[in-house]
Amino acid sequence: MDGKIGFNNEEYVKQQSEKIKERLSMFGGKLYLEFGGKLFDDWHASRVLPGFDVNAKIKLLTNLSDQAELIICISAPSIEASKVRDDVGITYDMDALRLIDDLRKRNIYIGSVVITQYTGQPSADVFKNKLTMRGVRVYVHGLTQGYPNDVQKIVSDEGYGANSYIETTRPLVVVTAPGPGSGKLATCLSQLYHENKRGIKAGYAKYETFPVWNLPLQHPVNLAYEAATADLKDVNMIDPYHLSAYNITAVNYNRDIEVFPVVRAILKRIAGHDVYNSPTDMGVNMIGNCITDDEVVRKAACQEIIRRYYKALCGYKRGEADYATLNKNEMLMHTLGLSSTDRPVVKPALKKAEQSNASAVAIQLKNGTIVTGKASKLMNSTSSCILNSIKVLAGISDEMLLISPIVLEPIIHLKKDILGSRYPVLTAEEVMIALSISAATNPTAALAIKQLCKLRGCEAHSSDIISSPDATTFRKLGINITCEPQYPTKNLYFK
Repeated sequence: MDGKIGFNNEEYVKQQSEKIKERLSMFGGKLYLEFGGKLFDDWHASRVLPGFDVNAKIKLLTNLSDQAELIICISAPSIEASKVRDDVGITYDMDALRLIDDLRKRNIYIGSVVITQYTGQPSADVFKNKLTMRGVRVYVHGLTQGYPNDVQKIVSDEGYGANSYIETTRPLVVVTAPGPGSGKLATCLSQLYHENKRGIKAGYAKYETFPVWNLPLQHPVNLAYEAATADLKDVNMIDPYHLSAYNITAVNYNRDIEVFPVVRAILKRIAGHDVYNSPTDMGVNMIGNCITDDEVVRKAACQEIIRRYYKALCGYKRGEADYATLNKNEMLMHTLGLSSTDRPVVKPALKKAEQSNASAVAIQLKNGTIVTGKASKLMNSTSSCILNSIKVLAGISDEMLLISPIVLEPIIHLKKDILGSRYPVLTAEEVMIALSISAATNPTAALAIKQLCKLRGCEAHSSDIISSPDATTFRKLGINITCEPQYPTKNLYFK
């Protein structure tokens, strides 16, 4: 919360652009670049690397927009399972639509969408029809015969040859997806097979933000990546192929290392020679070169590991995460000697809850001040803490009411007596709406509401698991909130 910067984003975009152009020239005609991580809103990277722009990859693509086009991959099983991207709270298929809209606004060319791992899923058919009716080119790829062991069958008309050839027009083809497991690698390799059959020179490279190959294995930034992917069972490892080929220590992760012999064999069969000597060779990531203050990013990454630990605790409590995920996060905490109380907002939230005998939230403002709020009959603890925080930011007395009960009580009446809510206490979003209404006639409320933007990037902790609507509001405000793994009541159902 001290506002120190540890990463040079401008230099990163510059170096990364140059590295991609260099790799493109290496293949002489066309490059399929697998984009790992998130194109937009990479909050994880911005949290562990203070100074990183959450949309750095979009700036990178803008620099390359005259050469690049995008293929967006989404797996049919993810569509069928309504898989959700946790950081923005929407399903993968909806995030794909959001991605298309946002890229179009920036004049970045989207060539097509590919539905991968298709085996007749009805929801995937609906998604395909929806896009097709809106003028988006959609391809469907099934499961690859022979994968992962039978390279001869994989690189044949029965394997990659069974996939439709995706028509592309630009030299740099960026293959991206809403999340992991979307079939980006298979799409790239399938295209290389088809390009080779057509006599077109084409290559493959991978752009993955984490782990950072030229940071130590146990560096907090790399361990924070393990924490973020604990549910995927990702483990950072020394790349044995890179060490053997060059006698240079480089960090990669288990899935890339495990699949490398297969990828290497496939690329060799397509190109006729070895293209890469190691998984690290495939990468074009320059992020480690642009860290300007190692101590700052270490501290930031440690805080991210604690946040991920709390997320795992609550996920396990809700039955959404398995014990292995929680255990992995606990192990990472122990590895770095971290405690939950190393998160500054934890103790104040728990103390406030104990003193008031009610749910409580603490928010740490950017100047280090910690503000608390508790649940009441009118509003919950998240709402109370947000109001108290913007009062502090605006220099408004704690005793002054920003929203008159005359405004709040009719809303509660509507929720309880008309809409039939069993839990009519106002949520954070409802209180923000009430505050905005009050701001039309109350200058003090107008002053307070202007402070909401100053909460972006602040840290918060709750003594209880907060509701899904409140979690969404905190996410929209840009507040990083964690929760104790307990519910505020014994009720199983809220509405």
